Amino acid sequence: MEDLAADLAERRIQVVRDHMALECVHDWDAVIATFEHPRYEMHGPGTVFDGEAAVRGYFAASRTPFPDQGNEIIAIAHAGDTVLVEFWLTGTHLGPLKLPERTVEPTGKPFRIRMAASFEFAPGGDKIVCERPYYDQFAVLRALELA
Repeated sequence: MEDLAADLAERRIQVVRDHMALECVHDWDAVIATFEHPRYEMHGPGTVFDGEAAVRGYFAASRTPFPDQGNEIIAIAHAGDTVLVEFWLTGTHLGPLKLPERTVEPTGKPFRIRMAASFEFAPGGDKIVCERPYYDQFAVLRALELA
């Protein structure tokens, strides 16, 4: 029984590693395939992207200002039906950034902020049912000297 649980934990961790790597290379079809049901719950602004169309819209909107957005995993762990990841989110402001009150034209400035995310799995499953990134929503703006 322990071997089965360890195998499931290893598969889940690998799914999360693959998911995060695929986001960096914009292989959206493969990212979507890591989900049982695509869903992001953004802790910070509180925005929820539920379903494939909404998640693909999130990818497009978040990569327009930061087309080179990437991540560097610092730590990863499995607990229960969750994989927890701490990572550096990186990118360069190369496209228009839509803020509630204005659009900021590209500054060419890079950012690197520390974040965490939980990846939830259905009991016994190895497909993601929800990604929940945790971050300070103004950290990128401060890094770009816009706040």
